[in-house]
Amino acid sequence: MAAAAPPPPPTPTPEPAVALPETTPLFTRIRLAAPSDVPHIHKLIHQMAVFERLTHLFAATESSLSETLFSPTSQPFHSFTILLLEASPTPFPSPNNSNPPFFTPLTHHVPLTRPISDPDRDTFKAPDNATVVGFILFFPNYSSFLSKPGFYVEDLFVRESYRRRGFGRMLLAVVAKQAVKMGYGRVEWAVLDWNVNAIRFYEEMGADVLKEWRICRLTGEALSAYGSSD
Repeated sequence: MAAAAPPPPPTPTPEPAVALPETTPLFTRIRLAAPSDVPHIHKLIHQMAVFERLTHLFAATESSLSETLFSPTSQPFHSFTILLLEASPTPFPSPNNSNPPFFTPLTHHVPLTRPISDPDRDTFKAPDNATVVGFILFFPNYSSFLSKPGFYVEDLFVRESYRRRGFGRMLLAVVAKQAVKMGYGRVEWAVLDWNVNAIRFYEEMGADVLKEWRICRLTGEALSAYGSSD
């Protein structure tokens, strides 16, 4: 008598599907600032002064910023230039290329695992259902060693609610890309020695932090006195 066939192996229980975390869409746009953006720029610079503990040096007004940053004869990337970073829960409209500007706005989709809580959203409300998130201000300088112009970044600031999400890197990358496009030799900036998070961030992106250099500055009464001396 033949032996009975062994029972078939039990059907393996399928593992439960792992639910991927839901994401909250966030859309960003980097664009050239315009004179109408001065109120936002002024508030951003003041917030930066608070963060850097330098409010005692803050003297800018909306009027002075308008006069100095948006001269009728200035041309973006050849004078003082500000790029604004904006965020929106909905996609930005496609840029109008019928009259090509100096800089075509750059848009990105940033998936977030949780919504951003921004208590100042209404204060920084911008067109196209957007919120102003940060900015970068830079202008040309020159390296005699390289015999090439470059860009000096005077200000880079992202509002507190939007930090540690790569937005600062995004702004610096646009300036670096523009420098390469124009054949410039370098992009440089200063960082406060106590801001260890920023220093680490800059080093990770490949920047040299030049500890042997010191900033020398004449300003205020000292500038007036030295400038009026024979």
